[in-house]
Amino acid sequence: MTRILMVCLGNICRSPLAHGILEAKLPLQHFFVDSAGTASYHLGASPDKRSITIAKTHNLDISHQKARQFKQSDFEIFEIIYAMDQINYEHLYKMASSKEHRKKLKLILKENPNTTTNNVPDPYYGELIDFQEVYDLLNETCTLIPKQLIEINKT
Repeated sequence: MTRILMVCLGNICRSPLAHGILEAKLPLQHFFVDSAGTASYHLGASPDKRSITIAKTHNLDISHQKARQFKQSDFEIFEIIYAMDQINYEHLYKMASSKEHRKKLKLILKENPNTTTNNVPDPYYGELIDFQEVYDLLNETCTLIPKQLIEINKT
């Protein structure tokens, strides 16, 4: 089983959406998807209501997710760790204690050749439309990722 972790700052906006979107696109008998934040702002909290609303409009239920902080042990548990932006990527890179751990880190939008940015914008201080834009960006990217992962899983 391939374990994948989505990481943003607080684990209530971007990474829960990415978690829910990718999880819905993968065969769960072969993949496990989770999410975490680099900060401890919202430990145990449900995703932002706006993330839940946007997910529901696309037939995804992320309301059961609970925010947690990234732990050093996540480097051992997960094979792939997707950061939502450069700042969180750098934070995780500094936390990595080995070359093997650093190899697991990826910027999620680098998986999408159609984007011109490497950073999923943080919609926290925005409006519902900003959450929809994040959803659209993540959905497009998470549609491309399963093809890559399934090919890797075959080898």
